[in-house]
Amino acid sequence: MLSVSNATKIFFAGMPDEKKALADVNLVLRKCEFCIVIGSNGAGKSSLLNAIAGKLLLDTGKIAIAKKDVTHLSVHKRAQHLARVFQDPLAGTAASMTVAENLLLADLRGKRKHFSPGLTKKRRRQYEEKLSILGLGLEERLNTPVELLSGGQRQSLALIMAVSNSPQILLLDEHTAALDPLTADIVMNATIRTVERFGLTTLMVTHNMQHAVDYGTRIVMMSSGKIKLEIAGEQKTGITVGDLVSQFSVKNDKVLLQECRV
Repeated sequence: MLSVSNATKIFFAGMPDEKKALADVNLVLRKCEFCIVIGSNGAGKSSLLNAIAGKLLLDTGKIAIAKKDVTHLSVHKRAQHLARVFQDPLAGTAASMTVAENLLLADLRGKRKHFSPGLTKKRRRQYEEKLSILGLGLEERLNTPVELLSGGQRQSLALIMAVSNSPQILLLDEHTAALDPLTADIVMNATIRTVERFGLTTLMVTHNMQHAVDYGTRIVMMSSGKIKLEIAGEQKTGITVGDLVSQFSVKNDKVLLQECRV
C-alpha cells in the first residue's frame, strides 16, 4: 500500500550546517499494516511523514501509494490518497462550528462544488454511526460547538474527519503528544477502533514508548535520517520499553527516549 524507496532529503547541501533529514530511507507497508515510527528529536520522523504527505519534496527517491507514483504530486493532490492528524487538537477542527458541521466539511472536502442539501437526516445518521466507533458519546453531541469539547474529544473528532473519505494511508503525527496521559490513552483506543473499523494502513510517529510497545504491528526506529531497526511479528510480541531503549547505540538517543517513556 505504501512504498518509500531510497528517499533522501538534504537541507543546506554543501554548506557547513548541512543536514541530512532523510538518508536513503526504504520502507514498505502492506495493506492494513500499522507501523509506529520512533526516535529522538531530529531523527527524521517528521521529515518522513512530511515527505509522504508531499509537504517535503525529496531530492532523490520515490514514493508510491497503492503502486501509484506520487513522488511529484502536490500536497492537495496527494491528499486524495492519504489523511493526516496533527499533534495540536485545535488544528484539525473548526472551533465555532458544531460537530456535525465539522463532519460535513470533511465529507465535502475534495468533492465537486454544487448546491445541494447539507446536513440531511441521512448524513446525521451516518455521522452518528461513525462517531459511535470512538466510544466517547460524541454521537449524541452533533449540535455541540467543537470549542466546548475536551482536547481528547476534539482530537478524536479530527481523526474521524480525517478518515471520512476513506483514505488509503493514515498519517498520525504525534497526535497524542499534546494530551495528558489518561486522555492520550483514550485517544489511542479510539484510534485503534477507527483504524480497524475502516481497514486503514497507518503510519504513526510518537515519542511515547509505551504506545509503541502496546499498539501497532511494526516498530521502525530512526536516527540521523536513517531507519536503524525494524521490529515486527514475533519480535514485537513481548517487547518492553527497556528493550527499545537498549537498541539505541547513541547515548544521547537513550537519554531522550528514557525521558519519553510515559
